[in-house]
Amino acid sequence: MNISGLKNFFKKLSFFKNYSAFLVPVIIFVVGVLVFIPTRLMSGKLRERIVTESVSKGRQVESLSKSTVARNQWQIEQEYQKAYEADANQTALLAKQSTQRELLSYKVFPEPKDTSTLIFQEFGKSYRGAVEELITLMNARDCPSESELQRNLQSSPAFSLRGGRGLAGRLSEVDTAITDVICREKAESASVYATPRDLPGYEFWEEYQYIGRATAIDDCWYWQLAYWIVEDVVYTIRDLNSGSNSVFTSPVKRLLGVSFVGGIAGSTTVKTSASTGGRPEYVLVLGQGLAEPCTGRFTDDDIDIVHFNVAVVISAKAILPFMQQLCSAKEHKFRGFLGDEQERIFKRNQITVLESDVIAINRESPNHLLYRYGEDAVVELELVCEYIFNKNGYDEIKPESIKKATKPAAE
Repeated sequence: MNISGLKNFFKKLSFFKNYSAFLVPVIIFVVGVLVFIPTRLMSGKLRERIVTESVSKGRQVESLSKSTVARNQWQIEQEYQKAYEADANQTALLAKQSTQRELLSYKVFPEPKDTSTLIFQEFGKSYRGAVEELITLMNARDCPSESELQRNLQSSPAFSLRGGRGLAGRLSEVDTAITDVICREKAESASVYATPRDLPGYEFWEEYQYIGRATAIDDCWYWQLAYWIVEDVVYTIRDLNSGSNSVFTSPVKRLLGVSFVGGIAGSTTVKTSASTGGRPEYVLVLGQGLAEPCTGRFTDDDIDIVHFNVAVVISAKAILPFMQQLCSAKEHKFRGFLGDEQERIFKRNQITVLESDVIAINRESPNHLLYRYGEDAVVELELVCEYIFNKNGYDEIKPESIKKATKPAAE
């Protein structure tokens, strides 16, 4: 650098020297501008991030803190879950116990050890004896028979039958009065009209003929089911008529019958079903039973389903109570399927009404002529019902032939 260049350089330095008082503020201003712009940009993003993340999470934490569970909440929840589990186990146990019932014979199921055919005849005698006990339990009687009435009427000089046969003919006024007295005495001596022959299986076992071991075992099994169902019907009538010793004061006036194949002798309506000799049959598919089930239930891996029909003459005021009582819980004793265990009391509730039919009756018709129902308005009530058996309750005694014949189609 020459002398002239140095002079110019020092002149410039003297310029800065002259304005040195402004130099520092200018530098600070420039640096401030350079720092302020990115800072503003960064602070805006930071504020946005704080709002979207920190503040939002803070509010969420605050909200959660208000609903924070107690330290021992897991213990409380554990107790709830145990209670739910206990309820489920109890329900399963009750369902199982409902199908653990006393047997008419402890020698037949699942396979008789005795090779004698007498065990099947003994089963039939037990069945008939148990049905007769059910009739006694209801305090049931029949109306007077025609032969009984004739014997009483023949002692009357005014007795005359003209036109027709038997008591269906025309009676004199005196004979009519005598007949009415006899019929009323019968009604006053019983709580309900019923005979053993109104119940299924009674005549079957009366006329029983052994035709083979396999068939005999099947017959015993299905009629055991029938007896359990009939027992529930009888208990319903007994309980509803409790306190009444006369048909006149009983809500249920007459048991027309119980059927597993449809038609009930003496009832007005008749339903049809494939005949199996009158014994029950399992409903294996929808449409097989006596009615289309509103429950949608049929025999599957867990339950067996049987349909049955019951018909009664009943006070019009007792229609709903009868159905409620029929579907209510009932108690039974159980001493094991060998009959050698300590007696326990179980409960059952296995009936659902699928269809009901109420029919007016004509008291002067042959079907009701010798019956006296009292002053109540009475009707015929016919029900189609579903009966549930829980397989885990009785599969241990179910014959193998029954298991194979009723195996669900899905399997």
